[in-house]
Amino acid sequence: MFSANLARWMADRNLHYGWVVAATTFLTMLATAGAMGSAGVMILPLHEEFGWDIAEISSAMAVRLVLFGLLGPFAAAFMNHFGIRQVVTTALALIMSGIVVSFFMTEVWQLLLLWGVVIGVGTGMTALVLGATVATRWFSKRRGLVVGLMTASTATGQLVFLPLLAALTEAYGWRTALTLSVAVIAAAMLFVLLLMRDHPADVGLPAYGETAIVRPPRQDHNLRATLLAPLVTLKSVSANPVFWVLFGTFFVCGLSTNGLIQTHWISICGDFGMAAVTAASTLAVIGVFDFFGTVFAGWLSDRYDNRFLLFWFYGLRGFSLIYLSFSGFSMLELSVFAVFYGLDWVATVPPTVKLAAENFGREKAGLVFGWVFAGHQLGAATAAFGAGYLKSDYNTYMPALQIAGLMCVLAALSVLLLRRPGASPAAAAA
Repeated sequence: MFSANLARWMADRNLHYGWVVAATTFLTMLATAGAMGSAGVMILPLHEEFGWDIAEISSAMAVRLVLFGLLGPFAAAFMNHFGIRQVVTTALALIMSGIVVSFFMTEVWQLLLLWGVVIGVGTGMTALVLGATVATRWFSKRRGLVVGLMTASTATGQLVFLPLLAALTEAYGWRTALTLSVAVIAAAMLFVLLLMRDHPADVGLPAYGETAIVRPPRQDHNLRATLLAPLVTLKSVSANPVFWVLFGTFFVCGLSTNGLIQTHWISICGDFGMAAVTAASTLAVIGVFDFFGTVFAGWLSDRYDNRFLLFWFYGLRGFSLIYLSFSGFSMLELSVFAVFYGLDWVATVPPTVKLAAENFGREKAGLVFGWVFAGHQLGAATAAFGAGYLKSDYNTYMPALQIAGLMCVLAALSVLLLRRPGASPAAAAA
């Protein structure tokens, strides 16, 4: 087996195969992030080619975001039941199929089915839970670094792909642009088939940072029990107000990032006469600042009170959106926005994960965060549809920016309702 031989070759040189699996996962999440982000370049071309209303197009994108989030808790269950490699390969095949078939669509319901359901399911199976699962299984040391890099790859990949996709769309059309996404996803699938393995023991290794090889636990092959596990966890934590604060603030996080800026940014800038490629390049700058902001947020979350980190992250994001709505969209004003907004695009993830672990314990933290992440994508779907609806009604996106900004300020204040984890009953019981 190629992966086993490569693992032995690396071990002879004091290199751990876990880094190969991490790199493969990074590429996979980057590729699917490109598919998620490519929706932003399609809104205007689809409107111009088919005459579909922007609100109708946005509704399909909203369905995709809902499924992307709701499948998070179940993706972990599927990976436990079927294995990471099999689940990821199936998910990538779904995404590629959805994109390719969409080249031939002529009706709005086909957009809803392909970009809403098929691609929504595929990307939902390769969301943040994939990075968390790989980091947990393959790394004992450097686990936080790996999680941070995976998180940054997802968010930054969605933004950095946009300038190239926008340029291809402008020059050759949206179908040619999406062909690039298909090619990248196909390359990621090849690496997954060649290099991805479910556990370190599969290649005769301990996890990175450990000395003993640990055989994977025997899995319950009852699929019904596997599917019920996330629902049982949700029921057990739903009476805890901490869960709802985290869920609600992450709802606002998705509302003010993926659903609004990522989905509608090119259209927002287009209202001010900005070319799609220029607008996408500005979004890529946000992605660059986001990468450093997310890694730095992970470092801060290990050292400071995560409640106050979230207070500042949501507060600064909210004021930056309100500032943008009253700006003239000059390059100077957009640069100021890109810095302050970009630094905390997903900087909220490490503190939120940390608070989930501190309040609910390590055993439940993954599934709890899966449900919190579902709240994030419900918020994203709300903004994806809501911003398109407001644009259709008022012929401007400025009310959407202002509403999102105010929601961020409310989220910042609500985080202060949380008690220190060490003093909470939930923490004591965990």
